[in-house]
Amino acid sequence: MSIANIGGQPVLIMREGTERTQGKNAQKNNITAAKTVGEAVRSALGPRGMDKMLVESFGDVLITNDGATILKSLDVQHPAAKFLVDLAKTQDDEVGDGTTTVVVMAGELLSKSEGLIDLGVHPSMIVEGFRKAREIALNALDELATEVSFDTHKLLLETVATSMGSKLVSGYKNELAELVIEASKCVVEEKEGKPFIDIDNIKKVKKVGKGLDATELIKGLLIDKNVVHSGMPTSVKDAKIALINQALEIQKTEFDAKINISSPEQIQEFLDQEQGMLKKMSQKIIDAGANVVFAQKGIDDLVQHYLSKAGIMAVRRVKKSDMEAISESTGARICTRLDDLANPDVLGTAGSIEMKKIADDDMLYIEDVPFSKIVTMLIRGGTTNVMEEAERAIHDAICVARNSINDGIIIPGGGAPEIFIAIALRKFADSLPAKQRLAVRAFANSLEIIPRTLAENSGQDPIEIIGELYNAHNDPSRGKTYGYDPVLEKVNDMTTTGTYEPIRVKRQAIDSASEAAQMLLRIDDIIASKGGGEGGMPPGMAGMPPGMGGMPPGMM
Repeated sequence: MSIANIGGQPVLIMREGTERTQGKNAQKNNITAAKTVGEAVRSALGPRGMDKMLVESFGDVLITNDGATILKSLDVQHPAAKFLVDLAKTQDDEVGDGTTTVVVMAGELLSKSEGLIDLGVHPSMIVEGFRKAREIALNALDELATEVSFDTHKLLLETVATSMGSKLVSGYKNELAELVIEASKCVVEEKEGKPFIDIDNIKKVKKVGKGLDATELIKGLLIDKNVVHSGMPTSVKDAKIALINQALEIQKTEFDAKINISSPEQIQEFLDQEQGMLKKMSQKIIDAGANVVFAQKGIDDLVQHYLSKAGIMAVRRVKKSDMEAISESTGARICTRLDDLANPDVLGTAGSIEMKKIADDDMLYIEDVPFSKIVTMLIRGGTTNVMEEAERAIHDAICVARNSINDGIIIPGGGAPEIFIAIALRKFADSLPAKQRLAVRAFANSLEIIPRTLAENSGQDPIEIIGELYNAHNDPSRGKTYGYDPVLEKVNDMTTTGTYEPIRVKRQAIDSASEAAQMLLRIDDIIASKGGGEGGMPPGMAGMPPGMGGMPPGMM
């Protein structure tokens, strides 16, 4: 509750129960919350990172080391903590990788800022220093750039495999990376004279069974449906495809109706009329020349019978997204009325459509399609957890391939960019006023958190590794591509170990982490009202702990 004194009389300004935190307390509150989120995912960074087991309220268990997935599953209550969770989501939406990096980096930037605030540096000076440091950092990345394309297959393979090196699928990373690159080649288009990959054209279907090595690429579509009638063909060559958005059954009227029947003959007439309507529906499909029908709605048993006799494969209740994908890849037009089938241009084509059994389910393979800009990856795994984690890893890998090809530029990984940028920032800091110089140096020190964490997660001494990295970067005979390799557990040239990442991922991480830190540092007043007389300030806003209610035990 906020009270002001006017003429010696207390005046109530805010609703009773309102809690307010100001000045350094507000800043430290936000910083502590952000640091806690960063620490929660930090141990999951890199090839030697650990997994998290997340137990949901219903008892479902999720095991992952994907930063975005971990943060999405946490029930954080502190506003600053929620801000960092949104930061990871933005990173995932924009570039599809680097979610752990951006949160760890933002947490470290705020941690270093806390030290400067304790020294008496005003947050606005820190924000200004961070803004300048961000510009220098993003420009410095260009000096590490290496061009990549489908022609430089080895480089592209190493870049895609690097993204899966820290995942559960790391043992199969090269094989899966080859599949991802092949899928990318199938869907690549030219846009404004440059290659362009739309990852929405790479569909993913998951089925439990076999192992990760059974994951395959289908150059076409895989529909999780089966044929509706046992008498229908399960394999069709030179398919003529009809897509129908009309129910192939007698529709109920939208209003109540009563039929008066006075004799048995009238019952038969009524049934004959209904049968005639269904036969007419079937005949329109047969006359159109289609030998495969995909219906978004139901198919009556009698229609199934007529189509089966005509040797037509039929599938019902197909998802709208699948109907659109079939339309896009086969050239078929979705018909909202059966009369539309009179136009021969509405039919699509495919070289083959075959029903195959995957695990315990029947699935339809639609292959040799004329517009082959859509492919499907069938992801397999021995358990549901393995399969789900494989899907997340493959999604990240597809995004990395997309980023690399669309931009045509990659940079070395293993913390090499962070050390290179840190050296550039310290040189730049010498030209600034004292307080801004401290802020830029704090930004440089914060970037060390990435190679430091990689070293810690592989059981090495981070101080020793950071020292070796600076020696390597300052040695003209070695240079700026040296980083820490957690697999070999030593400082190495990342170009020789084949450790690369898209420049877009690193740009987005530095950009987002810097902006997030600046925004939180500018907050010096936190006001939380009860709102309608209930609730109050979220837990931890008044004194921080327990600050992050809902976080699984052991994540703090």
